[in-house]
Amino acid sequence: MLFPFPREVKEVSCVLCGAAGLGIQTVEDMLARTVVDSGFSVFGSREYMSRVRGGNNSTELRIAPFRVDALVDRMDILVVLSRNARANIRERIAPTTVIIGDRDELKGELEDAGGVFIPAPLSRLAAEAGGRIYSNSVAAGILLGILGLGTERAEAFFEERFSGKKADVAAKNAHACRAGHELGEKLVAGNGLLSGMRGDSGAGKALIKGSDAVSLGAMAAGCNFVTAYPMSPATGVLSFFAKHAEKAGAAVEQVEDEPAAINMALGASYAGARAMVTTSGGGFALMGEGLSLAGVMEMPVVVHLSQRPGPATGMATRTEQADLEVALYSGHGEFPRALYAPGSIESAFSLTQEAFRVAAKYQTPAIVLTDQYFVDSFYNVRPEELTLLEEPAAAQATGAEYRRYEDVPSGCSPFGVPGLGVGIVGADSHEHDEVGHVYENFELRKRMQEKRMRKLEGMRSEAMAPKLYGREDFTDLVFCWGSTIPIFREALSILEMEGVSLLAFEQVWPLHSSVERLLKRGRRLIGAEGNSTGQFARLLRAHTGIAATDSVLKYNGLQFSVEEAVNRLSETLSGKGGRS
Repeated sequence: MLFPFPREVKEVSCVLCGAAGLGIQTVEDMLARTVVDSGFSVFGSREYMSRVRGGNNSTELRIAPFRVDALVDRMDILVVLSRNARANIRERIAPTTVIIGDRDELKGELEDAGGVFIPAPLSRLAAEAGGRIYSNSVAAGILLGILGLGTERAEAFFEERFSGKKADVAAKNAHACRAGHELGEKLVAGNGLLSGMRGDSGAGKALIKGSDAVSLGAMAAGCNFVTAYPMSPATGVLSFFAKHAEKAGAAVEQVEDEPAAINMALGASYAGARAMVTTSGGGFALMGEGLSLAGVMEMPVVVHLSQRPGPATGMATRTEQADLEVALYSGHGEFPRALYAPGSIESAFSLTQEAFRVAAKYQTPAIVLTDQYFVDSFYNVRPEELTLLEEPAAAQATGAEYRRYEDVPSGCSPFGVPGLGVGIVGADSHEHDEVGHVYENFELRKRMQEKRMRKLEGMRSEAMAPKLYGREDFTDLVFCWGSTIPIFREALSILEMEGVSLLAFEQVWPLHSSVERLLKRGRRLIGAEGNSTGQFARLLRAHTGIAATDSVLKYNGLQFSVEEAVNRLSETLSGKGGRS
């Protein structure tokens, strides 16, 4: 049976799904590397269940000759390695979706799911290569053949990936891949979907996922102390730092619990380290007292908070944008903090550096907000697109008259490190005077609290402005933050609605001075967020007095797709809006 697909395609969306343990991530890594090395761009997004084995995981690879950086629902090719495909995968099957699977394995599943089913003897070809475990490499080879890409790069990938295993593992994977490639070529009669398509000559070769971008940004900022209690989906940052700790010159500590993580980081910061903690919502909630301790000690610390659905454990491996308010208000008492929410790999790299700079300058916590979708997604970038900021200035030696909490107009007292100079560097969780001595004095309390809060004035003056996509003379304004930015930006480019622009926030606190002016210009304000209550819209209203007129919200544990964003915005802007 020949592959029933239009010969003229602009891009291809491939989805692989199967039980955990079948090597889907290995196939994803290999295919992405091969696609990029062949001159194309790729966007990958992972979706996985909270199980070590079993369940059903999936990965999407969106391949194009131009930059792609957002999730789509469309599945041009669906490769199924095992039974029990999840409902949200089945719902995406369209009449044009080509489904490739092994009849012996699937036992009739998905053959009448609405797409075009093409049987492929994955198990037999894998057994011929050395065992059924190689069925994932057979499937990868089929995709390469359909796309019109050879197996040379795939074979080199296997050699590198399995270099530490038995000598024949890489050879067996390569054999399986070649067998699948031969079948894939036959399906398209040797005319691959990408054949004749010119790639982007400027496409980058570096494949970076969200958690790696945060890690690399922290390293670029001089981060040399990382603590965490492992918690999905934030563990990727801990793992990356642990793997590269020696090169980064960083101490990495997996601690017994989250209070230990934040308190150890504060101790390291007091000693002069540039410290970061990585966690998710439940862990961050446990860090509230430590965050407040950072506030009164005026201690710089960066927290990476990767969001997942709550309350409580919620959905441990799914995505949501529902921790904005806990990030903004966590910790008893009042103290300044900065919140960043990157929407791209490039901005995750630069914003994490900015978080370290601001934390050091203003001696206060800075929080980098991501989510499961963001940290587990990736695409190819050019290294020169990753902006290096200046590292924060080193601490200065203290003199004999040094006072750690000197009451200065900016609120930013000189930062000293114990042992660097002759001064005594005080620190205390109680209210204290300029030296750090504890007193219960009401006038002192008022003076020191005002000193700490004055930092917000400087932080506001340095806040990043939101980016406006579209016309300056808009009538309707959509606003969003963090990981939803590329999705809604592409959605609006598809809609091409006159007078509608997008305001994208990657610093969500403090707000830039331009925000109120921009919001006032909109006749209609549509907030697009991955939560059920419009948390960012509420923050904007509280601090500008301007309320959103409409909302486009999602909170089922999955990220918006471009198509969904298009449909929801179209309905909302035409007066038929609602929540999903």
